Amino acid sequence: MQLPDMNLLVALDALLDEGSVVGAARRMNLSPAAMSRTLTRIREAIGDPILVRAGRGLVPTPKAQALREQVREVVEQAALLFRSADEVELGSLRRRFSIRANDFFVGVYGGKLFDTMERQAPHCELRFVPEGDGDDEALREGRIDLSVSNNRPVMPEVKVQNLFSTHFVGLVREDHPLFDAEITAERYAGFSHISMSRRGIARGPIDTALNALGLERRVAVIAPSFHAAMFALPDSDLILPVPKEALLSVRRLGLKLRSFTLPIPLPTIMLTQSWHPRFDKDPAHRWMRETLKSCCDETWLATQPTQSDH
Repeated sequence: MQLPDMNLLVALDALLDEGSVVGAARRMNLSPAAMSRTLTRIREAIGDPILVRAGRGLVPTPKAQALREQVREVVEQAALLFRSADEVELGSLRRRFSIRANDFFVGVYGGKLFDTMERQAPHCELRFVPEGDGDDEALREGRIDLSVSNNRPVMPEVKVQNLFSTHFVGLVREDHPLFDAEITAERYAGFSHISMSRRGIARGPIDTALNALGLERRVAVIAPSFHAAMFALPDSDLILPVPKEALLSVRRLGLKLRSFTLPIPLPTIMLTQSWHPRFDKDPAHRWMRETLKSCCDETWLATQPTQSDH
């Protein structure tokens, strides 16, 4: 029996992931012409166009979409077979790590994570993927390596590790009238608020806590991300709740904003990283998980109050 050319599977995986001959060629260190010839061989072997022209780009055919998960799994298993079970040569490793996280996490931890990767694994690529509206099984299908979230995945087989716990603080412009007197729940609820929600949801735990006190706030603006919301504060009297680590971004960007302790009780938030068990023994993936956890630990320690702060 004639064995298939594994290089065609690797190339097919790259083509389906990139959706571009040029992008796949760059990933595999080939010329676009060589990758185009490889695509022709793949089409002949499978009996399907695989990628077809749509405007200026390429889109996968129905058969290519059906093969995507199977091809990815075969390529991953083949890579693991020839890889040491315990070691990885980071200096020569060429791999893209896809991490799903919101802009708060990327803004606070992304730079430190990239800096570590640039020093230890300089040929690797870090790709952040925005959070979706629900569980799209991206971990199970291998479209992302890690998911960072305060919501635990619903898939029972997924591995989960706690990263750190945090709580929300209030954020306003430096000379906000809120600071003219004691910050009580009543005064806090009396100002207009800005809410961060990808799905346009205005209400949440803050409203529940205020309602328990017989109070209600007005959410005047809903922003799709933490940083978009923060940039709206200097020119308004809006109040924005943010995880306390977001104050690092405020300082780095030099924004004229001031934080305060929220005058209402809110639950602590636990951020986790999740991954599919197919990557559990993968040394490169384990290195990325450990590196991300270490970056979080270092930043968490840096945000803790010192004895001089008391």
